[in-house]
Parts: sequence; C-alpha cells; structure tokens
Amino acid sequence: MSDRSSLAALWSHVVDNLRARISPDAYERWFSSICLTEITEESARLAVPDAIHKLWIEMNYLPPLRESFKSITGIIPLLELECATNNLQQQGPPPMASRSRAVKAQPAASEAPPPAVRAAALRLPAPPAPKEPEPVPDSAVEEPVSGNEDGIAQRHTFNTFVVGANNQFAHAAAMAVAQRPARAYNPLFLHGGTGLGKTHLMHAIGAHIRSARPKARVLYITSEEFTNQFIGALQEHSLPKFRKRFRLADVLLIDDIQFLAGKERSQEEFFHTFNALFDGNKQLVLSSDCPPAEMRNLESRLASRFEWGMMAEVTPPDEETRVAILRKRAESLRVEVPPNVIDYLASRIRSNVRRLHGALFRVASWISLHGPISLVQTEDLMRDLVQEESTKHITIDRIQKTIAESFDIRIADMTSRKRPANIAFARQVAMYLSRELTGCSYQEIGLAFGGRDHGTIMHACRSVDSRLKEQESLRLRLDSLMTTLKRSS
Repeated sequence: MSDRSSLAALWSHVVDNLRARISPDAYERWFSSICLTEITEESARLAVPDAIHKLWIEMNYLPPLRESFKSITGIIPLLELECATNNLQQQGPPPMASRSRAVKAQPAASEAPPPAVRAAALRLPAPPAPKEPEPVPDSAVEEPVSGNEDGIAQRHTFNTFVVGANNQFAHAAAMAVAQRPARAYNPLFLHGGTGLGKTHLMHAIGAHIRSARPKARVLYITSEEFTNQFIGALQEHSLPKFRKRFRLADVLLIDDIQFLAGKERSQEEFFHTFNALFDGNKQLVLSSDCPPAEMRNLESRLASRFEWGMMAEVTPPDEETRVAILRKRAESLRVEVPPNVIDYLASRIRSNVRRLHGALFRVASWISLHGPISLVQTEDLMRDLVQEESTKHITIDRIQKTIAESFDIRIADMTSRKRPANIAFARQVAMYLSRELTGCSYQEIGLAFGGRDHGTIMHACRSVDSRLKEQESLRLRLDSLMTTLKRSS
C-alpha cells in the first residue's frame, strides 16, 4: 500500500475516534474534507480546504483532535494545519516532505484495531488498548494557545491588534514592556471585561520579546493552570521543579489572575514567585477582569504588589474601532465581506471583540458555503446574536433614570454635588450598576456623574458592595432593578 494510502488509513482511525468526542454536525462541517499529509514522531500535518477551516479548528477542536491522535498513535503530536486550494479528497495528499525524522505509515486493514495502526504507523511499541473516549461537548473549546512550551500563541501579535480609543493606553504600555522588559513598567497590570483584547496583548508581548531575544525565557500561563500545576506538584512532591520553572523565567505572563482569589495556598506560592521575579528584575505581566482593589478574597499584600507598576484598563471598542476590527479580521480570513454587512455587524455587536469575531466568522462561513451574502441574509443569520446583544446594551443614562425613579429623587441629582444621605446613596447605587452593567471605565462613569474622578467611583462601588453583603433587602432590590434595566434595554 502506498504512503498516501497508509496515511489515509491512519487518518480514518483518528477521525473514527474523533466522532465520539464531537457532534456529528461538527464532524461533517469541519472534518469531512480534511486529510492527513504527513506524520512524524513529533508532529502531524493536516491539509484543510481554506483559512476558515484552519482558524475554526485551531480555536475549537485542537484538544479533542490531539486526544484522538493520542488514542490511536500513543502520542500527542504538534498539529500543523495547512490550507489547500483544490479539492483535497479528490486530489489526495501531496507527497510527504523529506524530513530526517519523518516516518512512513504502514498498511492497515480498515477493520484492524487501533493498536495495530499505532505500532505500524509510528514504529513505536504498541501501547495498551485505549479506553473508550469520553464525549467532548461541541462547545468545549479553547485552543491551548500554541503547542509551544512557553504557551505563547503565534497568531496574537501587535500587527494583528487593532488600536482604538478603548485600548490605546493599554496597547502603548504593552508595546513599552515588549521593547524594554523589566525597564518600562513592572508589573504591567491589564484589566477590563471579557473578550476585549487583554489576552491578545499578553501574547503579543511574549511573541515580541521571544522574537527579539530568542534566549529569553518567556512563559505565558493562566492563573487556573498555575493553580493546577501547583496542586500537581504538591501531590507528586515536585515543588522544587515547579518553582524552578516559574522563578527562572525572564518574562512571566499570568492571565485571569482574579481566579487566584480565595485560594490561600496558591496565593502564598504566587506571592513568593512574584517577589523572586520582581527582586530579580524580571518582567511580570498580569491580567484580570477587574482592578486589584476590586478582587474579593485576594490577600492585601498581593493586591498592593499588583499596583506597584502600571495599571491599564481595556474597555469596549467604539463603532469606528469595531469596523476596523472586522475589516482586519475579514482580511486575515481572506474573505470578501460587503461594506454594508461590516457596518451592520459593527453597529449591532457591541459587547466585546470576541463576540464581534464570532459574528464575522459566522458570515465568513456562510460566504464560504453559499457565495456572496446580502444585508437581508446577514440580518437573518445574525438574528439570535443581535437579540442577545440588545439585552446587553444598557447605558449609564438609562441607569441614572431608573435609579432616580426608584429612589424618588431628580435625575439632576445624579450629577449634582448635593450630599444628603438619600441622594448620595442613590447616586452610589447608580455608579455601582453602571460599573456592573455597562463595561465602562471608572473615568467614563465619573464623567457621566458630573465629572467625578475614578477614586470616587471606586469608593462608591466598594461601599455598595459592602452593604450588599450585610443587607439582604438591598440585594433583592438591586436584583429587581437589574432585571428591569435588562428588559428595557
């Protein structure tokens, strides 16, 4: 049997295993037109029809695909996806590239059990028969960022980041850190809502430093992964190895640091890791969905250290920036999206960049399958997303009016300097809900409340949060107000 046939036989076993991990619809849509073109002891190369297939599989299906390769071959290879312009199933895979470590897949009957294919294809000792795979939900999903040991995602760079008024300061701070690590801002603390670009900036910093200083030890990890690895080190009595990995880094990027809150042992360990790196003049970059002062159950000594360097907030993009993001994304997908469709998406999808990308990807997939798309077809395609977005679009103005009515004060009192207890507290509640429901920065909220500074808004949020813990009646009242705002938005 030819190399091509051997690879096809091996791939058929991999996808048979994959079918149990993803939905039938997902398999037919994303994997039915893919073929395996090369396999080595370290990597597997797959040919995909276009950039849309490549991006979607990288974003959503790399974990189950890797597990399927592991079940069949006994290893988890680095997966390389390459776009092809012709019909892959009819043409078959291209000849195998000449690599010193490439190995040929041997013939295997279609009904042969996976262990036979494993041993023949990779020339490895046949492992025990695999356990029945547990199904993986179709929505389970984020790509382990790159397959590199340092965790840096290759596709997130400064070149692919769209700068707007909402993220200009954060981008400038990230660039300064990337160009002068441990000399510009240390630590750099990025904060803002979900899907606004914090993770993108962190990977861009890591990628820039890794490119400019190949010998630098750059490490990206989420706080959840940090905690899991710490627990594993405790169980396996390998704390010295764990500590060495993190404390010898030249640049450490920790994403979603808010998830350390409440984990006392993990906070203790990270406290000493932070000190070791900071004292060693190594760069730290942290991200969170809120500033350190707002993190509940976070040790004060950690919160204060997070504030030592530069804090930069990322807020939702304005419409002009959303248009620029969509145009750049469409260009990267190599798909022609009509300008009126771009404008429609930018005007309707306002909550975050990740959701904006998802909307564009839905349009791009439609174009890939059916050809050019009209505005009417786009509106129909986006109906559910637009409906969800409408419930999210709550303005500060609307919050002020709702709270004024509920607390029986004038709307003008929201921006006035009057300080009677009833007015001051109602104003604090409105500030708190503005922060919770709109995604606006402290500065933006302060301007909407008569030009108050961000410290006043932070104090108001803390004050209301403290009362909510003590007063059940207030919590119920605010829950009712939030429901009213969401329904009327």
